[in-house]
Amino acid sequence: MMTNMVGALNNALDLILAENKNAVVLGEDIGKDGGVFRVTDGLYEKYGELRVMDTPLSEAGIIGVSVGMALAGMLPIPEIQFAGFMYLAFDQLINHAARYRSRSRSTKSVPMIVRTPVSGGVRTLEHHSDSPEEYYSHVGGLIVVEPSNPYDAKGLLIKAAHMNDPVLFLEPTKLYRLFKQEVPDNMYEIPIGKADVVKQGDDLTIVTWGTMVPVVKNAVENKGTNAEIIDLRTINPLDENTIIKSVKKTGRAMIVHEAQLSFGAGAEIAARIADKAIFELQAPVTRVASASLPYPFPGYEQFYIPNEMKVSQAIDRIMSV
Repeated sequence: MMTNMVGALNNALDLILAENKNAVVLGEDIGKDGGVFRVTDGLYEKYGELRVMDTPLSEAGIIGVSVGMALAGMLPIPEIQFAGFMYLAFDQLINHAARYRSRSRSTKSVPMIVRTPVSGGVRTLEHHSDSPEEYYSHVGGLIVVEPSNPYDAKGLLIKAAHMNDPVLFLEPTKLYRLFKQEVPDNMYEIPIGKADVVKQGDDLTIVTWGTMVPVVKNAVENKGTNAEIIDLRTINPLDENTIIKSVKKTGRAMIVHEAQLSFGAGAEIAARIADKAIFELQAPVTRVASASLPYPFPGYEQFYIPNEMKVSQAIDRIMSV
């Protein structure tokens, strides 16, 4: 089927609910209304109110109940309407979902998938545009996934449903309906923890994820640079081997992400490159990211988020060394 990311995710949820009778979907307005972005559209009518549940407006309650469901043997798939609202459930995610396996010495697990839209570029307000992958990747015990296209979104979500650990599934709002892609109708999995080399190259390695993947691809194509582009797909665990292998081949490394520059996932990747491939580097590692400031009002976001021009200028700088 030819579909966008919304359609691919909806299809994946449908297949998961059909396959696993213990799977449930819950969240604000995800039932009768089909979710604010219509990712759960039609599931309420098909599976009923006991498996596709509208909840009160309480993010801490949604995640807390989901942790309890998972410990009781169910597979909860809660949706938080926007990533900026999920901080209200930070305690439940960090102190409970992420730690239960360690706390119980692996006698208890928390299989659950927390879905939430992330990132900006669609003229929403600040609490609707966060890129919070670094907060949750810092904590051991949480798997953090962020697809950049419909095919990966479906395969990664199905894989997450077959795991026995909590997965934070970040869905870039701008990519929900940006483009369509051929996606198989049947169930398939994409490995979590394995990056995708979307373009082979010899001159430069560019590591990116989420909304920045199409930006980087367009910048490289327009620039005519023979760059190797790596789409992480999974932030935590990080596919270090693919990154280091590429950097040792090209001798140059750039990291592009929408989240703020300071203390982000890009800094961790740069540190690992310095640790494992510093003698192969022909130039300093370059990072392109948003300013280390709160997300601005809609009229200013085009100056805040990395774009093709900023990526192109960074390519010029790193290739001139």
